[in-house]
Amino acid sequence: MPYFIETFDKPDHQQVRQDNRPAHLAFLEEHKELLLACGAKLSDDGGAATGGVYLLDVETRAEAEDFIAQDPFTRADLFAEVKILRWRKAFLAGQGYL
Repeated sequence: MPYFIETFDKPDHQQVRQDNRPAHLAFLEEHKELLLACGAKLSDDGGAATGGVYLLDVETRAEAEDFIAQDPFTRADLFAEVKILRWRKAFLAGQGYL
């Protein structure tokens, strides 16, 4: 069962995000087989990231928790909050699963 992970950056932590972005992207590349989708949440003007969204294909909450704990952004203490929820596909990439 996939998991939806939503992260919320701490205020005034754009430099932390920028400094750790290369390691974060390398981490995502290393674990791409687990990712259904992921990306940054942006401010309305698109100028700043405010957190992220991951759709992660793992079997258990513990696996989802371990994944986000290993993310370089987590290790750099970027996030003010992380939410992890089970997720059920209805549509993905234009394909229905109803």
